[in-house]
Amino acid sequence: MRKLEGKVAIISGSGRGIGRALALKLASEGASVVVNDLDEGPANEVVAAIEAAGGKAVACVGNVTAADFGERFVQTAIDSFGGLDIIVNNAGYTRDGVIQKQTDEQFQAMIDVHLTAPFRILRAAAEPIRIMARKEAEEGREVIRKVVNISSMAGTHGNAGQVNYSSAKAALVGMTKTLSKEWGRYKVCVNCVAFGFIETRLTKPNDDPETRIEIEGKTIQAGVPAQTLGMLKAIVPLGRAGTPEEAAGGIYLMCAPESDYVSGQVLIVGGGVSL
Repeated sequence: MRKLEGKVAIISGSGRGIGRALALKLASEGASVVVNDLDEGPANEVVAAIEAAGGKAVACVGNVTAADFGERFVQTAIDSFGGLDIIVNNAGYTRDGVIQKQTDEQFQAMIDVHLTAPFRILRAAAEPIRIMARKEAEEGREVIRKVVNISSMAGTHGNAGQVNYSSAKAALVGMTKTLSKEWGRYKVCVNCVAFGFIETRLTKPNDDPETRIEIEGKTIQAGVPAQTLGMLKAIVPLGRAGTPEEAAGGIYLMCAPESDYVSGQVLIVGGGVSL
């Protein structure tokens, strides 16, 4: 039997990159997946890929920062698949700049997508999870659920030029540790995965057209200066960036049954970097 047979997962930002790789991985292990992306095309492509492989998936398209998104995301899982077992808060992007050049809007945008959006999704899931956990307890069953919040080594160690992103990702660690204490009674393991240098469109050279992200009519320039990429690879003991599939593997560890007694932890997936 596949390890996640019968489980229902929601993954924000799963139309591309790490989120896409994770959606395919969880589906291959038997989970039904709610795929999210800003755009219909990538979300529907992932759903089609999962279904073509014999899995189950639906799309929930939209911006995670919308006030009603958390409720809609959670309800999509319940309406489509009858439950909710795995929540992965993965959606996000970067808007870099040293502090003296950052605007209030630039700082707040990172808080909104990396911290407020996960908070709203988890708040929306709280009551359904409480109800399901109480019913399972009355029936004498133990069902272990998983939350994985995606942070970054910028959040655990800081990173010059990313005071907005680092602040949000650091706060997400605090949210993780707090929720692990609040939700333990419901048999929910809440953990955090912090990534180092992973190959995504956010870590491509910033003159690559793929690093331009369209968000509600606004073009955001992500990416990394080309001269910085070589330096990043040089500080990784494994000598290279991680692939989206390798990054997804780190998240999967926190979703699999083998981590059913692991909660409130931060797993760093960085190829050995320990700045």
